[in-house]
Amino acid sequence: MTVIRPSKNAKGGICCLCKKHFERRFLHAVDAQRPALAEMIHAEIGPTEPDALVCENDLARLRRKAISKMLEDERGELSEFDQRVIHDLGTGISTVQQIAQEKDQTIGFGDRAADAVASFGGSWAFILLFIGILVAWMILNTVILAANAFDPYPFILLNLVLSCVAALQAPIIMMSQRRQEEKDRKRAENDYMVNLRAELEIRQLHEKIDHQMARQWERLAEMQQIQIDLLEAGHNRRNQ
Repeated sequence: MTVIRPSKNAKGGICCLCKKHFERRFLHAVDAQRPALAEMIHAEIGPTEPDALVCENDLARLRRKAISKMLEDERGELSEFDQRVIHDLGTGISTVQQIAQEKDQTIGFGDRAADAVASFGGSWAFILLFIGILVAWMILNTVILAANAFDPYPFILLNLVLSCVAALQAPIIMMSQRRQEEKDRKRAENDYMVNLRAELEIRQLHEKIDHQMARQWERLAEMQQIQIDLLEAGHNRRNQ
């Protein structure tokens, strides 16, 4: 989170909320804010002067508060992911970049080995190789080494080896499946946070556009009224 520090530079202004001095580029006019934020400012300090300013730190705090209230009204209690998206949105942090950084975390050797074993164990290469080993084992003990077979029929040693392979392979595959389920869960959580961030940003964008259009209409109406007053004044002077 980027925190804007107060400045002692004379070229600036004072935030109406925290009463600290900041550079002018870190201050914003209260009247230029969206109605929801302006109402929250007025609720904290009461009516403000027309030229009142608010700093970016307080604006970020008010944005998080406004979004939290909106989501609580719609969904009730906020989840951990809702709070994280609200924090990222209020501080200007990219949720997508945060998620990408988390994905870049290194995977342990055990997890990589489990994935490799599960991937190979579920392939045709493993099946064909295993069938080849079984056939070669049986031919070796029944034909080639018939008199001195180390594992004669009914292949007790082979059954023991197969049982050991199955006993080891099953938990390794389960480890890989559990990690895959965890990856799917994280992916679903990340998709939820990205979608929520996009929805909130679109809502804010709509509010900003509506606010700007309302202000433009007010200015146009004021300019039109001034033009009407000038025309009436000119008309009165001509009639005198």
